[in-house]
Amino acid sequence: MKKTNDPIEKLFENFENQWDIQELPHHHQERFLTKQKSRNQTKSTWYQISIAASILLLVGLFFLLNKNEPTNDFKLASAETQRTDSVFSAMVQNELLQIKEKKSPLNEKIVNDALKQMQQMDADYEKIKRELVENGENKQIIYAMIHNFKTRIEFLENVLKQIDNTEKLNTTNHEKTI
Repeated sequence: MKKTNDPIEKLFENFENQWDIQELPHHHQERFLTKQKSRNQTKSTWYQISIAASILLLVGLFFLLNKNEPTNDFKLASAETQRTDSVFSAMVQNELLQIKEKKSPLNEKIVNDALKQMQQMDADYEKIKRELVENGENKQIIYAMIHNFKTRIEFLENVLKQIDNTEKLNTTNHEKTI
């Protein structure tokens, strides 16, 4: 062997006779490819099962959500009555959402009391809707429906004001103690 000054060559000379030169068994590549193919088929099967399960889950959720959607009791009502119900219902839901978002240990009692009172007002509204379906549209029922919505919205706005006042009072008291 030649002696060189190249550091890489010296490194290889130092490791001479220490290299793993054992050959792989005769059918190693075939066995490896067979195992790889088997793994790919298993992954493919699980992939297909997971897609099928996801589709079933989505279909189930779709039917569950559609089943729980309130039915439109205003099928026989005029388009104007349906729009009025839709607009006012959205306003009530918006106010309720704001109250629920502001719920904290400080105002929990106010929120819980408000939700109980809202249940009673909702029950009253359901009675009005049943009367509308049974008796058809008339001014008295429409006025009762609108009055119920206005009462609920005003009530929820007052609850929001109470929550805000409670938070401001607590913040002010907290700042004074600091």
